[in-house]
Parts: sequence; C-alpha cells; structure tokens
Amino acid sequence: MSLYNNSDSPLSVKSEAFSVRVVKMVRFLYKKKDKCLISIYNQVLRSGTSISANIGESQFAQSPADFITKLHVALKEANETRKWLKMLKEADCLTTFQFESMNADLSEIIAMLVSSLNTSKRNQQILVK
Repeated sequence: MSLYNNSDSPLSVKSEAFSVRVVKMVRFLYKKKDKCLISIYNQVLRSGTSISANIGESQFAQSPADFITKLHVALKEANETRKWLKMLKEADCLTTFQFESMNADLSEIIAMLVSSLNTSKRNQQILVK
C-alpha cells in the first residue's frame, strides 16, 4: 500500500462516478447511429475515463513528484474532456441540460485537482527546504 492511497477520497469517488457517466453518455450517443461522430465519441470516452485512471495511478505514486505529475495529467485530461463536451453540445449531440450537468461535475473535479496540486506542491517545497 502506498503513502498516497486514498481510494475513498472525494476526488477518487467523484472522478470514478464521472467516468461511469462518460461511459453511459457515449453508449447513449452511439445509439444515435451518427457514424461520422464516432471518433469524437471515442475521444471523449478516452479523456473522460483517463481522469479517474490517472487519479488512481497517483495513489500509488513512487514519489511526491510522481504524485504531482499524475494529478497534472488528470487535470489535462479533464480540460480535454471539457473541450469535447463543448463540441458535442455545439454539434447538438448533447442538450444544454446534459452538457451543463456533465460540466458541473467536471468543474468540481477540476477544482479538487487544482486544490490537491497546490497543496502537494506546497508540501513538496516544505520537504525540499
């Protein structure tokens, strides 16, 4: 078990729930049979589930620096997911309500990641001094 293991943390729980929502959303979108958008569906599936995967990897980081790196990757994936969700909304694949619901969850995760990163960086500076 790692020093960073905390699978019951609010960040882990929220990111896992968000991943499930992304999978269900993509499954719903595939049923629309809009084949020209399959590559976008795959992109949002990849980035949206990668957030939770990277947060999970951070829990078993090899060092504080590795922990921070994994959280940065999760943050980048969250930003990418937001871009894909906006594109799907603008292309009328998602309703405004659907987009806003997904985006609200994503905004919470992003805020938690930023907070965790700031705390981790501050703690790492204390260790270095």
